[in-house]
Amino acid sequence: MSEDLVAAWLRQRELDGRTSAATLRAYGSDLRAFSAWLQQAGRALPAVTRFDLRRYLVELEQQGLVATSVQRKLASLRGLFAFLHERGAIEQDPARLLRGPKTPRRVPRFLGTAEVDRLLAQPFAETPQGRRDRAVLEVLYSTGCRVAECASLRQADVDLDEGVVRLRGKGQKQRLALLGGPARDAVRAWLPCRRAMVAQAGRRDPDALFVNRFGRPLSARWLFTTVAVRAQQAGLQTALTPHVLRHSFATHLLDRGADLRTVQELLGHSRLVTTEIYTHVSIGRLREVYDHAHPQGRANAGATAAASPPAARTPRKRTHGGGSGDATG
Repeated sequence: MSEDLVAAWLRQRELDGRTSAATLRAYGSDLRAFSAWLQQAGRALPAVTRFDLRRYLVELEQQGLVATSVQRKLASLRGLFAFLHERGAIEQDPARLLRGPKTPRRVPRFLGTAEVDRLLAQPFAETPQGRRDRAVLEVLYSTGCRVAECASLRQADVDLDEGVVRLRGKGQKQRLALLGGPARDAVRAWLPCRRAMVAQAGRRDPDALFVNRFGRPLSARWLFTTVAVRAQQAGLQTALTPHVLRHSFATHLLDRGADLRTVQELLGHSRLVTTEIYTHVSIGRLREVYDHAHPQGRANAGATAAASPPAARTPRKRTHGGGSGDATG
C-alpha cells in the first residue's frame, strides 16, 4: 500500500515536469527508506501522525545526517502527504506545519581568477574529446549554468552569432545566458567533431550539444567527472565540481561591479535571497567601492582632512559636585 502511494506521487511529479530526474531519484530513495521505517515501526502510511514524523526526523539526526539531508527528506515527506491529502487518502496533512533542523548558511567555494585561467589555459588535445572538454569547461564558466542544464543543452539552444544560449533550469524554467568569446570559439571548434562522432556512431542525431563517442548525449555524471579530472590535470588544489565553477561565475561578476539582480537573473534563482550568499565572498569588492565612494572611505580620508582645517575648540563649563566654575582640566 505505502509503495503504491509513493509511486503514484512520484509519477505525478514526473508528469508535471517541474522536478529534475536527479531530484526524483533522491525523493524515491528517501521515501522508500521512510516506508521501511514505518514497516519496522508497525505503522501504515495513511495513519502517520505528526508525532511519527517528528520521531523519524530525530532518529535521522541521531544517525548523523547533516541538516541539509534531513531537510531534503522532509521536503519529500511534505510533498507526499500534501498529495495524499489532496486525493482524500488522509483526512489531515501531518507534515504541513512540520519544521526541520535549521540549515547553516555556508559560504560557497569558488576559484580565483588566476585558478580559472589555469584551468582553461591548460593544453587540450586537438582531438574530438579534447575539443569537447574545452567547450564543456568554457560553457560552464561563461554561463554559470548548473551541470544538469549543461547536459540538457541542444544545438538549437545555442546562438553563436549572438553569443546567447537558452537554458532549462529547475522546474523546466527557461532563461537566457551569455557566451563569451572563448566559449563561442570552443563550441565552434567542437561542432564539426560532434557531427563526425554522431555520423560514425551510425545513429539518429539526438540534437544534444555534447555527445559521447557512441553518439549519445553526455550525462551530468560524466560532466561532473570531466571537470574534476581536468582540475587535477591543471594542478588546482581545490576539489573542483561544476557547481564550484557556477559559484566562481557569480562571485567574479559581483567582484567586478555587477548588481545582484543581474546575477540573480543569470543564475536562474527564483529568490534574491538565494543570490545574496555571494555577497559574503565579495567583501573585498564591497570594501573597494566603499573606500572610493563614501566621504569617509580610505581613498577620501586624506583629501577630506586636507580640505577641512580643524575647528577652534571652545572651552566648555562643567560642574563639579555642587559648585560651579570654569573648566581648567
